[in-house]
Amino acid sequence: MTSLPNPMSFESQRLVRQRLLELAGLLAPNEGYNPTGLPGLRILRTETVLHDVPVLYKPGAVFVLQGRKQGILEGDAYLYDEEHYLSVSVPVPFRMESVASVDRPLLAIYVEFDMPLAAEIASLIEKRSSGTSVSKARSLVSSKMGPDILDVLLRLLKALIDPVETAVLGKSILRELHYRVLVGPQGGAMISALQQRGTLGKIVQSLARLRETYRSDVSVAALASDAGMSIPSYHAHFKALTGSSPMQYVKAMRLHEARLMIARQDMAIAEVALSVGYVSPAQFSRDFKRHFRRTASEEARWVRQHLGALAFGA
Repeated sequence: MTSLPNPMSFESQRLVRQRLLELAGLLAPNEGYNPTGLPGLRILRTETVLHDVPVLYKPGAVFVLQGRKQGILEGDAYLYDEEHYLSVSVPVPFRMESVASVDRPLLAIYVEFDMPLAAEIASLIEKRSSGTSVSKARSLVSSKMGPDILDVLLRLLKALIDPVETAVLGKSILRELHYRVLVGPQGGAMISALQQRGTLGKIVQSLARLRETYRSDVSVAALASDAGMSIPSYHAHFKALTGSSPMQYVKAMRLHEARLMIARQDMAIAEVALSVGYVSPAQFSRDFKRHFRRTASEEARWVRQHLGALAFGA
């Protein structure tokens, strides 16, 4: 899809970025994830440098206003910093590092996609776009943060400052942000994942089912059968999209869910292990330490310190 050039000058962009930082600072006064008046939208503030941290993002986008993050998946690096944003079309476990300091904290906007809304917008784009090429579905994509994105982010943060504007304008601006991402440089790859067509579409559907059933016994043979594939073919296509084998993916989902449950101190560690699908608490503890490189109790303290409201279900 072609678009008209945006007339925002370099100086205008600089001023927009400066204003975005001011607003984000007001909306995110606390270390970690700060909730906003819109569901699925949080603002991260952190002064901590992170190295090789395992993460599992839900489908959405991350816009870094100050600082730098980088994700590593299967040896590929995905930069999201003051010039680039990251979009996630399917939840995938990857490793992350970030740059921040006390004098220059990392500030980032995290938007979790409203999947029915994103699918609706993707369908409208496809119906009304002539000659749009079909892109290969990809789980992670990093793109340049252009003037259109900066403009909608500024209007979104302005609306979040005022509860009345949030209630009246918030959802419509958030809808526009979904649209801007889907018509951006990475839009084709994201639309392909959202449309769930072909072989990779079957893998996307399989991931959605796993999200609902990961606590139960998982059979790769059953997953492959549901997708209409042989087990070797299912393995190959699954790894191509997620960077993990099906069972590695399930393990990551269980461990990341357990991590938040432990941080919220809802249950004892052994109870958490059983609730996310582990039969053996001892095996859970071994897998947890191997994945996060800390014991469950150590990781719980780290999450409460660095993730803020997210650690408590906000």
